[in-house]
Amino acid sequence: MIERDRTAEVTDLLQHLIRNRCVNDGTPASGQEIRNADLLRSYLEGPGVEVETYEPVPGRRSLLVRIEGSDPDAPAVCFCGHTDVVPVSPDGWSRDPFGGELVDGEVWGRGALDMLNMTAAMAVATKELAATGWRPRGTYLFLAVADEEAGGKHGARWLVDNEWDDVGADYLITESGGLVLESAAGRHVTVTAGEKGVAWRRLRVRGTPGHGSMPFGTDNALVKAAEVIRRLAAYRPKAGISDLWRAYVQAMDLDDDVRAGLVDPSRAWDAAASIGDPRVAKFANACTHMTFSPNVVSGGVKTNVIPDVVDIDVDIRILPGDTGDDVAANLTEALGDLAPAVEVETVEHGAASSSPVETPMWDAIGRAVRKVYPEASLVPRLTAGGTDARFYREKGTIAYGAALFTRSMTVADFTTRFHGHDERVDVASLGLTASLYLDLAHDVLGG
Repeated sequence: MIERDRTAEVTDLLQHLIRNRCVNDGTPASGQEIRNADLLRSYLEGPGVEVETYEPVPGRRSLLVRIEGSDPDAPAVCFCGHTDVVPVSPDGWSRDPFGGELVDGEVWGRGALDMLNMTAAMAVATKELAATGWRPRGTYLFLAVADEEAGGKHGARWLVDNEWDDVGADYLITESGGLVLESAAGRHVTVTAGEKGVAWRRLRVRGTPGHGSMPFGTDNALVKAAEVIRRLAAYRPKAGISDLWRAYVQAMDLDDDVRAGLVDPSRAWDAAASIGDPRVAKFANACTHMTFSPNVVSGGVKTNVIPDVVDIDVDIRILPGDTGDDVAANLTEALGDLAPAVEVETVEHGAASSSPVETPMWDAIGRAVRKVYPEASLVPRLTAGGTDARFYREKGTIAYGAALFTRSMTVADFTTRFHGHDERVDVASLGLTASLYLDLAHDVLGG
């Protein structure tokens, strides 16, 4: 298989994965990743491929391919991609979000960047390794999991807790990484070495029911909730600067004063706000602060009934070192005198996690990247979103988000398209990513 065919194969598989519409809205019956798991099984099955599936909830199927190593003392590597995608607002798209169209060298559709592109590249690399009769020293795993977009309860979280003997590994490669940064400091390629923690909270506001025709002086829970939301949106938490962020900032193409401000806790908010591109600014703010995003409001029963209960679901992301007590303290500060009137329920909580960069896998990623970008050095990246890497890190696995994009994929474009409208990826990046995974398999596992 030559590289051009490899690129075409990843492209075709990605298009089919997108068209399967495995949309995960967080409810147990959504996702239906069985469609993508069965597609991948049909694609991968053949000589030298051992396929296993897991389905803790009907329709939420994950798939594992294992190529056993010859040396039980050699490291095992798991390439982990998820098969679900987040919902879309079709009216905001220029094309069918589930059409998987190939237009001007780009594949369009929900999941094209998050992360069906990488899952497809992993599958193509796996098939190629098996087809060549490859026999590694260390064990190779390809894991295509369900439910990443809703916390992994029916996917990686469940597998790590219940099937570790099958899915455990010394190294994990997953999303995201692979962006090329050009600055005065040289060319860098990002590798995600850490992620913020998830601290989702449900805020409940109570009022007194009454007739909607007489609102004067009433205790309307929705009006109170609106003020809660306003205060959360206006809140400025204190900054926290991690070592991962300090390293990343040095590779950013920004003025020296802005870079200095982004690693100064007293200046980080204003420094992020000063960045001209709002796509880069929001990433910089997220990597330096605990963030609060009120995203779902539920309440009210009828147009003419004053609501007595309103729930606000808030996506809170925490920095390395932040605790549940820190979340509570920030909420109290943000809400001020309203805090005693707001009930707080923990929906999900997981600490930030990271992996060291002085490892054989990190070095292998560097060697593979330099085949394409000879002058590039790796820069560790902190991601504001959550990935399945956190479950593996709990077990002591070294986990990185690694891919490889062309220089046409900027950080700003990536940030905008990720969970956004008109999500798409160029096919050249698909081929580069599949080749990266093949290089890592041969380099780290031998054979």
